[in-house]
Amino acid sequence: MVRLKDRYLLVNILYTDVPPGQSKGPVSDLLLYNQPSSAELKPQALLKAIRTEVHALFGDCGSGAIDRSLQVKYLSQATSTFILRISRSHYRLVWAALSFMNSVPVKNGRSCVYRVVRVSGTIRKVEEEAVRRARLFVLAAKQEMSGKASSAALDALLRPKDRGRETATSVADNDLDMDDYDGISDDG
Repeated sequence: MVRLKDRYLLVNILYTDVPPGQSKGPVSDLLLYNQPSSAELKPQALLKAIRTEVHALFGDCGSGAIDRSLQVKYLSQATSTFILRISRSHYRLVWAALSFMNSVPVKNGRSCVYRVVRVSGTIRKVEEEAVRRARLFVLAAKQEMSGKASSAALDALLRPKDRGRETATSVADNDLDMDDYDGISDDG
């Protein structure tokens, strides 16, 4: 029996259009671009938009390659994050299509950028990364609103995780002085 091998993509939606009047308010810059998505955004609409973009870029061949294996496993409107499952041999087609998409697939959708944050062979690692990023996002937003000069949480959020450096949880524990922070261990 042949085992089907998939890749899971963790994708963030970053909104590029800042609503008028919010650019000079008490809201953190980090929060301006990481706003919640509309409740109208559904997994079916997202799949349809991705399939349409793959067809526009790669034609019938690309569209047929991803047709059966593309699936939205998780969508959070609150964090503007979703997880896609795609076959291992075709995940780059979907990644390219996401890079070319420039609006949310709803009626009068806002302009945005789709950022692929993590690609993994297991959904568990992608979920752990989503939780880690959500915690660091909250810490960075709190830090920016309090006016602290250190940007350790923001650096850990924006830089890719590297095994040779400190893990993001150790940055959050040491530099941000969080007593109740519940870090995720890096198992490899």
